[in-house]
Amino acid sequence: MTPKSIAILGGGNLGSSIAKGLVKSGFVPANDITVTNLELSFIQHLKDDEGINITTDNIEAINNSEIVIVAVKPTAANAILNEVKDALKKGTHVLISVISGFKLSELEAILGDIPVIRAMPNTAIAIQESMTAVSFNEKGLAYKDTVIEIFDQLGNTVVIPESQMPAATVLGSCGIAFALRFMRAASQGGIEIGFSSKLSLEIAAQIMKGASKLIIKNGTHPEPEIDKVTTPLGVTISSLNKMEHEGFSSSLIQGVVAGYTKILETES
Repeated sequence: MTPKSIAILGGGNLGSSIAKGLVKSGFVPANDITVTNLELSFIQHLKDDEGINITTDNIEAINNSEIVIVAVKPTAANAILNEVKDALKKGTHVLISVISGFKLSELEAILGDIPVIRAMPNTAIAIQESMTAVSFNEKGLAYKDTVIEIFDQLGNTVVIPESQMPAATVLGSCGIAFALRFMRAASQGGIEIGFSSKLSLEIAAQIMKGASKLIIKNGTHPEPEIDKVTTPLGVTISSLNKMEHEGFSSSLIQGVVAGYTKILETES
């Protein structure tokens, strides 16, 4: 199934970023995307800048679409889903939820017998560099290739069992904040050793970009790449050992686990 039209219910940061990314990729024409929001002024830029359809009417958006992406906050999820459930037609619509923490079983309980997919992107979706994890209900599996193709326009996509979605949320979504905190700390260290704040941040950002590409493009593990720059009695190994002595890796691992524990407590 090649999507002819997509409705995005919820034109906040995430919903708007998905819409803009799809248009930029050329995967879906702007006039085949409809984004909704209670306040049109919040999404007017999508129409003015991208030519995307906008409306306050969720039902209208669904009636003109085949794929429906629900991108609202968890607190608004029940109200939106109950509002639109009768407009979603078996054999016509596929629903993709990017609602954090909202399980497939919860979606099915409200929506009934339609294909449902759960997706967890991150904020880099705005620049088509998201790491998106997706899970499917039984009927949703028929649209696996289409859903992967959609999110591949917005970065990389992995299919996981829903039981791993809390882990994907922490590592793949919250992980953006972890990486940015490292960048900030590295740039602050650069200021302390003599760089301006602007130049220090530029260097820190570029080394993160370069390090990521080394792993992604070469398919290597971080340790062999680290070994290439840790010469005996050298500066790099002295710096790394000091960081490890102060708990660098341990604190990051504990942070990831703490986030995972928090999600499990929230969902239980």
